[in-house]
Amino acid sequence: MPNVLHLRTVTGRGGGPEKTLLNSHRFIGDGYALQLAYIRPVGDRDYDLPERAAKAGAELIDIPERGGADPRTLLRLAAQIRRTRPALLHAHDYKTNLLSILLGRWFRIPVLTTLHGYALGGGRLDWYFRVDRWSLPRMDHIVVVSDDLASTLFGWGIERAKVSVVENAIDGEQFARRWPMDDAKARLGFRPDRLLIGAVGRLSPEKGFDRLICAVDRLVRGGCPVDLAIVGEGGERPRLESLIAELGVGERVRLLGHRTDAADLFQAMDVFALSSVCEGLPNVVLEALATEVPVVATRIAGVPSVIQHEQNGLLVEPDNVDQLAAALQTLLADRTLRCRLAKAGRKTVEERFSFAARMGRIRDLYDKLLAR
Repeated sequence: MPNVLHLRTVTGRGGGPEKTLLNSHRFIGDGYALQLAYIRPVGDRDYDLPERAAKAGAELIDIPERGGADPRTLLRLAAQIRRTRPALLHAHDYKTNLLSILLGRWFRIPVLTTLHGYALGGGRLDWYFRVDRWSLPRMDHIVVVSDDLASTLFGWGIERAKVSVVENAIDGEQFARRWPMDDAKARLGFRPDRLLIGAVGRLSPEKGFDRLICAVDRLVRGGCPVDLAIVGEGGERPRLESLIAELGVGERVRLLGHRTDAADLFQAMDVFALSSVCEGLPNVVLEALATEVPVVATRIAGVPSVIQHEQNGLLVEPDNVDQLAAALQTLLADRTLRCRLAKAGRKTVEERFSFAARMGRIRDLYDKLLAR
């Protein structure tokens, strides 16, 4: 049975791709064995991937490193390849793109990557971006999660035959409504007499949570009985806490930090908000739709391929607090509209974004690369 070695660099608890990687072995079928090599900083107290992998039944190789250019990382990966003899290397970020190219040529193994999206630039990210400009043309194949990422690659001169769009997907059984909304709010400590806007994501600039907090502040000042709960952790927390204090909405806006019960939290939300200014195709949007939570999302990257305005959600322009506040107000004021969009959202996931279908497409790509 061919073995595929996935390579991924993370800090802390990682991000959206981990939801896919930790569950891929369950849906790939009997034709492939999958291993996950996770590169992470030594002493990262928030790193929890080994525990999550064990719970999911995934095989994980833990590779701690000292600094971003630790030469032992390459040597440890090479030793792993010698032991397990993978048939394919599958990278998932800037750093592992470079490492997989070097290792693929060293051991003569086909290499592909999944491009999940780009964060906002600046500092080290600019250097990583330049590394990708070198690495990606040298890949045997590139998977992207949205059409806009494919267009970016074509603009770099990468041939179309080397690029496949495979949109994100989720396990619809894991994310499904099991409780009435009022019961979910009571179980999780939210006030049933207030409408709840929810958001999930890393606390980083590209997520636009400051815009969302400002939009909710406008709703509160307009007399709307609403709370906001943001699930996630990250470097933006101090700035967001300062903004909440400055606006005086500490009693209405809660930063919940990292939570392992996100599937339950969705069930307490009246509306889910995606305020990002830069994304690929966020898993959290699919998770909200699957849980029958109506969605307001910014019109970025792969989001419009999922959300059709006023059909299964509402779209607003990124970085526009006025539009975001207005769309949230529209949904919160119209229960009938929320119910209609919620049902349409669940149908969208069932018909287009099942995890089994996504992994079938990935398996087909593996077959083609090995046959070639």
